[in-house]
Amino acid sequence: MKRFSALILAVLMLLTCLAAHMEGAEPEDQQESVYDHLSVGNPTPMKGDFFTDLWGNATSDIDVRSLLHGYNLVMWDGEQGMFTVDPSVVSGIGVLENAQGDRSYVLALYDDLYYSDGMQITAWDYAFSFLFRMAPEVEEIGGTPVRYEQLLGYQAYLDGTSLYLSGVRVLSDDTLMITVRHEYLPFFYELGLLECNPFPIHIIAPGVEVRDDGMGVYLANLDPDVTEPLFTAELLQKTVMDPETGYLSHPSVVSGPYTLTSWDGETADFAINPYFKGNSAGEIPSIPTLSYTLAVNDTMVDELEEGRFDLLNKVVRSDSIMEGFNLIGEDNYRMKTYPRIGLSSICFACERPAMASQAVRQAIAWCIDRDQLTTEYTGSFGLRVDGYYGLGQWMYGIINGTTAPPVDPPENENDRNAMNEYERLLEEYEALSLDGLTAYTLDLDQARALLASDGWELNQDGLLEKEIEGERVVMDLTLLCPEGNNINEWLEAHLIPDLASVGIRLSIEIVPMTELLERWYGQSDRDADMIYMATNFDIIFDPAIHFIVDESGRPNWASSKQADEELYELALAMRETEPGNVLEYMQKWVAFQERFNEILPVLPLYSNVYFDFYIGALKDYDIEEHSTWGLAIVGASLSAEEETEDELDDDLDGFEEFDD
Repeated sequence: MKRFSALILAVLMLLTCLAAHMEGAEPEDQQESVYDHLSVGNPTPMKGDFFTDLWGNATSDIDVRSLLHGYNLVMWDGEQGMFTVDPSVVSGIGVLENAQGDRSYVLALYDDLYYSDGMQITAWDYAFSFLFRMAPEVEEIGGTPVRYEQLLGYQAYLDGTSLYLSGVRVLSDDTLMITVRHEYLPFFYELGLLECNPFPIHIIAPGVEVRDDGMGVYLANLDPDVTEPLFTAELLQKTVMDPETGYLSHPSVVSGPYTLTSWDGETADFAINPYFKGNSAGEIPSIPTLSYTLAVNDTMVDELEEGRFDLLNKVVRSDSIMEGFNLIGEDNYRMKTYPRIGLSSICFACERPAMASQAVRQAIAWCIDRDQLTTEYTGSFGLRVDGYYGLGQWMYGIINGTTAPPVDPPENENDRNAMNEYERLLEEYEALSLDGLTAYTLDLDQARALLASDGWELNQDGLLEKEIEGERVVMDLTLLCPEGNNINEWLEAHLIPDLASVGIRLSIEIVPMTELLERWYGQSDRDADMIYMATNFDIIFDPAIHFIVDESGRPNWASSKQADEELYELALAMRETEPGNVLEYMQKWVAFQERFNEILPVLPLYSNVYFDFYIGALKDYDIEEHSTWGLAIVGASLSAEEETEDELDDDLDGFEEFDD
């Protein structure tokens, strides 16, 4: 609680200073602006996975997907703290349950949904999306299919013992039925299981159609005279993976507010989709064109002032934040601040002999001064984290007391039984704590003791070595860092010598972000022991989906290759909480964090507050209410008109609630 309050206080102090500075300054005329285009910069480069996350999930690619792919069946309602159907897509929903407890959701769709080429979107497009994302052909071309274990008939369809997927039915062009099998219930984010954007089959799989003969959906050739199946890895290699025209990097027909007009490997350009009917709030984009590209930390604020950028998104580095702050004090620029729903970390490749040892991973954690790293990189705008969480997650807000627990007092305060229950619940929420997590601080003696107890001994070169499965393994490690992120400078100055003092040699390899992600996701050879990564979580926090159960039945964290059945069971327990039982979910969340903190498949470093800086002509940019700038930009506009509201007060929105 105290650590998070200190961070919020730092932000409030910065914004208060800004207010005082602006009161004594006359706004200067901003450079002449053209109000039909917005140029957006982000310090994280795009990989180009603009279709789905099946080939990776870089944060900048997520932003692009939010622009291009719309009409999801469900949406997150932040005020209610739950998933609901999207009222712009679903006109009605019915819920049925059979004798076994399988739960079917019948969704009636509006008939005014269209792709950007004018083709109507129907229930068949959503059915194709489910079938595509689970298809084995996706894995054949380097993707990771979704494990739709919640859907009735999923395993039989995947195994080929059934020709159709019984858990998805197309009852009519505008009626879709999705059945969740009873074994998967309860599920805390229940309606979130229906998440689905429509995919254009005529672009991704030409010559293929979805059919439903009354038992479930399946893929078939559009022309019945063609006997060989057309939906193959070879077809998708061409339509999805082609680097110049494939739908993965160049989605030509989309359902979102914008269309992609160009992508050259660094910069993406967008134009309004004229067929987009509006989002759940009825908003239609008004900024005609957008461009999105890499913004270099060292120069991004200067380039904002010079006019190359109109919006800087997700600024993290403390020096860049202060430069942006000073710019706002002098000119007609604005900023927004919002806590990150994610963290930065060092991910271990646990398939490597040394990294497979929990003692080694813990020892490395004792060799990093994570508090110093956080302060030097984020200034006062980040906090060390000791588990798999981010400052912006609702769970962290409740456990730190910055978000009130969802417990309403009884209407009749004289009802003693009701008041006792109310007070009991509040006490249980108050008892929630992350104090059980080990705060791995810099302690080289602790590291040495762990390594010695694990059987590592110094060789004649001063490096630790150990015999593992008949092979001598030397502690000569490699860590990957992305280009354009100067975190490597801190690691070279501090982590390398601290590791060397305990007998570990570390080499840091700087690689392009696209290569780093490919090696992390196993899409190319992964010969590094550790990878510096940044992660933003989905709203559905379900770490169980990161596990793969191998042939022996043992689950392992897919990307880190860390097998731990207890962590998997704790992840399952979280999602198996009854919807609405927040207290029980939180208790399970704490238990998961404690086990994660012990075995360390990933070493958490810090989470932070994001800053967005932008020109004053950008109005109604409410990024704090959205998960990406791509969603926030739909309701925004460009205008030379002066604001009538107090702009600074608007910038403070979202932080007043943390002011004790």
